[in-house]
Amino acid sequence: MRKIHDSTCSVIPPHILRHVAEHGDDEDRATIASTIASTVQFTQQRTAALIDIPMASSTNTRKQRAVYDAGNNVILPGMLVMEEDKPGSGDVEVREAFAGSGATYDFYARVFLRNSIDDRGMRLDSTVHYGQRFSNALWNGKQMIYGDGDGKLFTRFTAAVEVIGHELTHGVTQNEAALEYHGQSGALNEHISDAFGIMVKQYLLAQTSMQSDWLIGARLLGPNVQGIAIRSMKAPGTAYDDPILGRDPQPSHMRRYVHSAQDDGGVHINSGIPNRAFYLVSVALGGYSWRVAGQIWYRALTRGLFPKAGFQDFANATVTAAGQLFGIGSHVQATVADAWAAVGLPVPPSLTTSATGGAMRSQQWRDRPEAPCV
Repeated sequence: MRKIHDSTCSVIPPHILRHVAEHGDDEDRATIASTIASTVQFTQQRTAALIDIPMASSTNTRKQRAVYDAGNNVILPGMLVMEEDKPGSGDVEVREAFAGSGATYDFYARVFLRNSIDDRGMRLDSTVHYGQRFSNALWNGKQMIYGDGDGKLFTRFTAAVEVIGHELTHGVTQNEAALEYHGQSGALNEHISDAFGIMVKQYLLAQTSMQSDWLIGARLLGPNVQGIAIRSMKAPGTAYDDPILGRDPQPSHMRRYVHSAQDDGGVHINSGIPNRAFYLVSVALGGYSWRVAGQIWYRALTRGLFPKAGFQDFANATVTAAGQLFGIGSHVQATVADAWAAVGLPVPPSLTTSATGGAMRSQQWRDRPEAPCV
């Protein structure tokens, strides 16, 4: 049995929910109060149990998905409505949840040769239509849960594939690094989900780093909300500025790091700092983000982290991984180190020095053709 240290992870951060509760109208406050209560309940259940995950006795070798319908009740998982052998549904949220979990599975399988989020063939379960106007999507340690949104501030939560990739990546992190969901380790948890969530979207759309919008939750905000997404990895702090939702508080540099007792120590806020670093690495290297930057981040996640890891630990781990994959002293490794320095996290010079042949290995990488999107 493996003990996991993170708590329930949801896409709409607490600071947005609190702002809506304080500044919305009566209908907004009623909706958000119900959302907050349900989200807190999931968090308490998850934290109390600390989710002991049994090692599988056998490994599944094919994609397995199941989507359930809660019928706007607060039940889990609900009624089974779609699975691999029952693929048809006229419900757009059922279809999107099914397709999004499949896109995430395919991304990890084809890019990293990973067998589902636990690497042992875990079935990807989802419940849609959870609660009345539940305005969130979350991973509770075992499955995905989607609300319908209120149709005013938030639309349906299955519409953004990067959100699905983000939430399911919490499952990858819980099975690999088991990052604690507090402070910098919690913000790293959120960052890793953003980084792989955006890569799921880029992979599905066959977008290069330069073509991507680098937005998380780009299709979640209601039509009258003044904003473009929940977060911007390219420009943290610019995703929204709305009277009801508030103003995006994410920093993009360590000098603006937010010390907070709320949001598990600011996990959804300070993730903007490593998010910006990943964006800088990806656009500097060019091409498809998953080919180089993604490989480095995945190696650091699966081989270089521990539950209490902070930003500097992760920066060092990615620079080390870049040297292992593409050569110590290579252009790739230098690019990763430069990106971390640009957000206020310079790495020790010893990680990027010596090693004959580093530049040659970097050139070999740059001469390889782009991998196809399948």
